[in-house]
Amino acid sequence: MPNALHRIGLVSSVIAMLLMTGAQTSLAQSTAKGPSGLPLPRFVSLKAKSVNLRIGPGTDYAVSWRYLKSGLPVEIIQEYENWRRIRDADGTEGWVNQSLLTGERTAVAAPWMRGNSGEVFVNMRRDTLDSAAIVAKLQPGVVLKLDECTGNWCRAEAGGVQGWVSQGEIWGAYPGEAFK
Repeated sequence: MPNALHRIGLVSSVIAMLLMTGAQTSLAQSTAKGPSGLPLPRFVSLKAKSVNLRIGPGTDYAVSWRYLKSGLPVEIIQEYENWRRIRDADGTEGWVNQSLLTGERTAVAAPWMRGNSGEVFVNMRRDTLDSAAIVAKLQPGVVLKLDECTGNWCRAEAGGVQGWVSQGEIWGAYPGEAFK
């Protein structure tokens, strides 16, 4: 019986160590910096109207996709010299030259709800309350310009309308992230 208790104690210790290591890894990831000195990962947007997504960091690598709209939000997940590995709202990853990106913050309204049948909308509200008046109903996939986020709400603009959207209903700001 002492051996069984000893094993349970060891397993508990290992689990505790793994949990602590996971917490440290999460903390390290949230404060990790790339060679540019900027945090990784981070959200930016496409600056150019035409952006080639490449399979590697350089013009010698094949183009796997071409974006044809500026302002789309992307997440930088890796850096190599003047190349950035990005991920879009659909999960597509590849490399783009940093000159094609801007620090302007944009977001996509609930991209995970695109293609749902029925009337599914993201409500843009006058204020940061669930009960605040709705100023616009955004279809999933609409691109928003973000002015600021509080950690729960983001002040945004879409189609000339300004208001607040729940941070949990957009892709382009991390949960709990606040910025002005």
